[in-house]
Amino acid sequence: MQLRKYLVLCISFLLITASLAGCAQKSAPTSNQAVQPAAKSLKVYSGAGLSKPMTEIGQAFEKKTGVKVEYNFAGSAQLLSQMELSKEGDVFIPGDLVDMDKAIAKGLAKDYKKVVYHIPAIGVPKGNPAHITGLADLAKPGVKVIIGDEKACAIGKQAMSIFTKNKLWPAVEKNIVAKDATVNEVVTHTAMKQADASIITEDNAINAKDIELISIPEDQNVIETVPVGALTFTKQAELAQQFVDFAASSEGKAIFKNLGWKPVE
Repeated sequence: MQLRKYLVLCISFLLITASLAGCAQKSAPTSNQAVQPAAKSLKVYSGAGLSKPMTEIGQAFEKKTGVKVEYNFAGSAQLLSQMELSKEGDVFIPGDLVDMDKAIAKGLAKDYKKVVYHIPAIGVPKGNPAHITGLADLAKPGVKVIIGDEKACAIGKQAMSIFTKNKLWPAVEKNIVAKDATVNEVVTHTAMKQADASIITEDNAINAKDIELISIPEDQNVIETVPVGALTFTKQAELAQQFVDFAASSEGKAIFKNLGWKPVE
């Protein structure tokens, strides 16, 4: 009888031990099964006119750090609304200091670094069919002009300031056939000959085959500065600041320079 009880106890012990071992095997992954940490990424809100240099900067940053950069390209006004509503993301790089100051006033950012200059120029379709030579020509009767929407993008605000500064706005206003939400749209519509002239930025004409550029004299121009800053609600502040520092570094500015931008010294 005692022998029988002894055998029952041994069998029970073995069953429990096997059960616990099975659980342990299920719960403890082997070295090959170890869970890998999710790849890090940054969400960057960027003005649409900055898409080419920022894409290259994102690629260079990922190569250097292993961190993927995901962009949201749009007009600065649209980006500000998105950031304010979602409170998600890491970095903001608008087309001018005005929109960065708005972000700071709304508590979306605290500080920033200056990266490059946004230098406006006159864009005309290839061949310059309307024979545009300077700003005054955009005020002549019958000349079709496209500018950016001053409520949506930096180049729109700059265009308005340029015409106002040179006392051309009332006459130019009569010639405006469209106001686009981004400078990229302005460039596209100009290349399609939907206008005789437009206000774009110097860098926009670098790779635009169907656009010619006419420089605006410095005393007539309104040049803005492009800033980059981390957002206050980022959940990875150190990494966001690392990206800001990279974009404003000599390496980041070299990418801008290669694409026709003038870096801030």
